[in-house]
Amino acid sequence: MKISPNAIEHGVKLLADPLRNKGTAFTEVERDALGLRGLLPPHIHTQDEQMSRFLEHMRKLPDALEKFVALSALHDRNEALFFRVVCDHVDEIMPLIYTPTVGLACQRFGHIFQRPRGMFISINDRGRIADILRNWPRKAGIIVVTDGERILGLGDQGANGMGIPVGKLSLYTACAGIDPAICLPITLDMGTNNEGLLADPYYVGLRRRRVTGSAYDELVDEFITAAREVFPDVIIQFEDFANHNAFRLLEKYRNKICTFNDDIQGTAAVALAGVLSALRVKGTTLSDEKFLFLGAGEAATGIADLIVAAMEAQGIATEEARQHCWLVDSKGLVVKSREGLAAQKQPYAHDHAGVADFLSAVNTLKPTAIIGVAAVGGTFTPEVLRAMADINARPIVFALSNPTSKAECTAEEAYVGTDGRALFACGSPFAPVPFQGKTLVPRQGNNAYIFPGVGLGAIACGATRITDEMFLAAAQTLADYVTPADLDQGALLPPLTNIREVSAHIAVAVAEVAFERGLASRSRPENMLELVKAHVYDPHYPAYI
Repeated sequence: MKISPNAIEHGVKLLADPLRNKGTAFTEVERDALGLRGLLPPHIHTQDEQMSRFLEHMRKLPDALEKFVALSALHDRNEALFFRVVCDHVDEIMPLIYTPTVGLACQRFGHIFQRPRGMFISINDRGRIADILRNWPRKAGIIVVTDGERILGLGDQGANGMGIPVGKLSLYTACAGIDPAICLPITLDMGTNNEGLLADPYYVGLRRRRVTGSAYDELVDEFITAAREVFPDVIIQFEDFANHNAFRLLEKYRNKICTFNDDIQGTAAVALAGVLSALRVKGTTLSDEKFLFLGAGEAATGIADLIVAAMEAQGIATEEARQHCWLVDSKGLVVKSREGLAAQKQPYAHDHAGVADFLSAVNTLKPTAIIGVAAVGGTFTPEVLRAMADINARPIVFALSNPTSKAECTAEEAYVGTDGRALFACGSPFAPVPFQGKTLVPRQGNNAYIFPGVGLGAIACGATRITDEMFLAAAQTLADYVTPADLDQGALLPPLTNIREVSAHIAVAVAEVAFERGLASRSRPENMLELVKAHVYDPHYPAYI
């Protein structure tokens, strides 16, 4: 057999291409045909052997950040091997390439920087963004873009926030099998107001304060227009924009292009899936529950909106459904009499006397569920947890903020504080907790359960829009994958080892909605799962002959 002369780069160029490099796994025939003879050590290693060697090295490293750096270096030289490592050891590797380690990696981004990945577009690039995007060597099918202003719970990280789009797109491939060749991470560098970064000699971004107002909007608009011009069918995911921009950008573009905001919609879907699982344990329905959120930003109102949508689907009127959701922000309980409320808070500002703090709100409202998304560590205090346990036989306690330092409580604190009765989910991973002769398994409410499958479904059907109905379908599909055995050990989400199967079925559910609503640009197939699987990337090495 012969290799097509135009099929692939040869020699050193091939070894420098992480999408096609196989390192010491190139066969004898490939080495001869591809001009690799003498450029590699003579012994041929299988991909499994390469993976074993890498894991041996990585596991000896002293801390999570060093392991992140090693994984990033592998990603930069051999993508197939990188994704084999992630896919085959997802429980071990996901916390290293995404939360919680990615938060520290963003904070240290300039200090651990090795080589660029993705594209950096700055406010200085106005008027030429389309030309800049044409520098990307491949066709982009999905873009994750950030402006770095609200990275996880860490605030403004400026251009250092690039770690988030890179990490998100790694999860698209690892968790749903989206081809890494069509994934493009982008940072819009608008400057930063982080004094530490401005004074850091290793900071990689512009040394200026953040652009706001019309100049900001014009750059975003030019970027959206250029991206759609250069990559006509691209999906654009907004990631880690601050509240004051996130909501309005989503509203501005959601009905014009194929886009979504994972912090608002993806977080909502995974939280709703956890709630639906908790209801199975309690034997109740959404209309039996009262949700009290600690936080009133993107995540809180996104979750509340999707809970309301789920209740509307059950025949409950919108206003009645909203009465089941209450918000507490930095000023206390969000109530109708308060002036100057942001638009996203207003639907959940109810007629009620003001309440100054979260514990008082718990004691006053007597919620069945508390959901923490304020990124203020330790705020689910022993007093809060005890109050929830006194009010409820099975309190729902979701501490969803990340990284771990921002978690409202740990899994152990939640279980101990409620006599082991909490139905718990978390934003950062926690180890199983032995409690009174039983091992309780907290599962991380990671958006990786949702957004990769949503993206895969949108790509498979050629979706022209991504809607809240699709996220509702994704949440229900995810909840359906939680088994009685999972629930018996306290787990409200399925194990990450099942993530590719779950993502494929979420993709089917998303595509079904797209076809039903006339939002698919392709013909409806006889077998939707086969359509989805046809778009799944296999991280095993291809044969180049």
